[in-house]
Amino acid sequence: MVNSVRKNKLAPVFFLMILGLSSCTASSVRDSQGMRTVTIAAWNVQALFDGTETGNEYGEYTASSGWSKEKYLARLTFLSQGVDLISADILAMIEVENPQILETLSSDLLAKQKYHWNFFANNPGASLGIGVLSRFPFIRTKTHSAVYGEETTPRPVLEVWLEPAGRPLVLFICHWKSKLGGDKNTEPLRRASARIINRRMEEIRQEYPEIPVIILGDLNENHDEFYRQKGAYVSALLPDDPGAAEAAGKIPAGVRARDDFLIISGEKPPRAEHFPRGSRAFYSPWEIELSPGSYYYQDTWETIDHLLLSEALFDNSGWDFDSCQAVAQEPFLNAQGYPNAYNPRTGFGLSDHLPLKLVLRQSSPGVPAD
Repeated sequence: MVNSVRKNKLAPVFFLMILGLSSCTASSVRDSQGMRTVTIAAWNVQALFDGTETGNEYGEYTASSGWSKEKYLARLTFLSQGVDLISADILAMIEVENPQILETLSSDLLAKQKYHWNFFANNPGASLGIGVLSRFPFIRTKTHSAVYGEETTPRPVLEVWLEPAGRPLVLFICHWKSKLGGDKNTEPLRRASARIINRRMEEIRQEYPEIPVIILGDLNENHDEFYRQKGAYVSALLPDDPGAAEAAGKIPAGVRARDDFLIISGEKPPRAEHFPRGSRAFYSPWEIELSPGSYYYQDTWETIDHLLLSEALFDNSGWDFDSCQAVAQEPFLNAQGYPNAYNPRTGFGLSDHLPLKLVLRQSSPGVPAD
């Protein structure tokens, strides 16, 4: 089930339905040189439950464990201060319980940020979903889930189309299957999510071959996952190198290799030089522009949150990559220099993930600024 909450009492958008808002307009922000820019961020806000118990909550977010509406409101206020510091035009929020939370943030606590549009998506019965706040109207939205064997991907892939300054962008906002249950055992569901994106990319490019695409969110997979597990199996993210290409080539007949994973590259523009002709790659800023990670687990930094950019964001036409960063400062970091995880028992902390922030620059003349 997918829920949409937006201002001005516009009609809700239901599962797999396209929303057209051609009558709405918004302008992007100009930097100090007068160039038009747009800022996009992704943040796993760590189990953002409200104060009403419905039966789907994690155990520590129930009244019997001490969770309350007062704790929720205090947490929401603190989170809103973090969102203010991120200062993104478009903010993907991972692990949000319901659309009412987005509405409270955008209408009340973040009114000055002018997030006039928000959207929420989840699967039936899921505890948490995916939200997005935006200063620009949504031109189109879709949600996608996939089944592997008898299992469904726990969260949908949310596809969002926007047109800041009249220049189109497509976002795939994700929260892929976690590794709970074992890295290898859970990999097929992450690959199922990657397959959704690859197949949608094929469909989109039939009509819009040059449209820029960004994949963002918590993919629960490190950018160097293939190396970390020493090539033992094909991961949902594969580097553009001969070893990964060889492993992908051994996928059993009948499975199109490039449908099952995303190829990532540190080159600008990204290219899949070691994979079959026609394969596409996405630019990953990890190791080059982001470090050391966005999540800290068992004394190790992990790079499971991602900003993956298509080659169209490096062609000096329309929107182009400018810069990116992990927002690594107080209050996102604790005194030890690690993500300032929220503790529902004490009410202290922010999130166990750091936000990732991307700046795009309009590299050619577009719609005049308002």
